[in-house]
Amino acid sequence: MATVLDATARELRARLRDERFLATVRSSVPAGVTLRSAAALEETLEQTLLQHPVDADIHVFAYGSLMWNPALEHVGQATATVHGWHRSFCLRNLFGRGGPARPGLMLALDRGGSCKGVLLRIAAHCAREELAILWRREMTWGTYDARWVTAWVDGAPVPAVTFVANRGHVRYVKGLPASEAARLINSGEGNLGTCRAYFDATLAKLRELGIEDHRMEQLRRAVCAHPGCE
Repeated sequence: MATVLDATARELRARLRDERFLATVRSSVPAGVTLRSAAALEETLEQTLLQHPVDADIHVFAYGSLMWNPALEHVGQATATVHGWHRSFCLRNLFGRGGPARPGLMLALDRGGSCKGVLLRIAAHCAREELAILWRREMTWGTYDARWVTAWVDGAPVPAVTFVANRGHVRYVKGLPASEAARLINSGEGNLGTCRAYFDATLAKLRELGIEDHRMEQLRRAVCAHPGCE
C-alpha cells in the first residue's frame, strides 16, 4: 500500500513537477551560479538506473528533509543505517532556505562514520518517474552527487540511492566552527522558509524515530546558545 503524503509533501511534489516553477527557479539564481542542465540531470539519472534491475523496487536512503517531507510516492519505509558516511551540515545554502543576503546551511552525507535514517521503497513500475522528481529536487544545484550505498535494515543489506556532498563544489564547506554553523542555521532564510525550521524539523524527526545522532545534538546546543537563537 502506498504511503499517503500530507499536504506539505503534495505541495512540494506539485512544484517539482511544474515546468513553469522550475523555469522561474533557474532564472532567479544569483549571478555566477551554475546549475545542472536538464540534459545533465537526465544523464546522471540514466547512469544511476543502469546500476539497478528494471523490474525491481528502488530504495532511497533519506537523512534530512526527505525523512519528513519526501514528496515521493512510496510503498514502504524503514529505519536503516549506512556505513562510511555521516550526516553533516556541510553545504552553504543560497536557495530555498537561504539566499545571498542570508545564506544558510544544508545537510549532506559526508565521508566517514555512519548515519541512521529512513529507507523509502519506491515501486518498480513508477521508479523512474519518482526518481525524476527526486533528481529535480536534489541534483539541480550541483551540490550533491547521487550514489548507490548499502543500507542495513534489521541486519540485512539493501542497495539504496542517496545523495552525498560534492566536495568539489564551491558551496561545500567542511569543518566550520560550531558557532559559525549555528549562526548560519539561525539566520539563513529564503523563499522556502528558514534554515532553522529545516534544522528543527530534521531533529524532531530523528527524535520521533528514536535515532540518536550525537553530531546533531552537539549542533543543537550550539544553535540554542547562539545570540541569534529565537
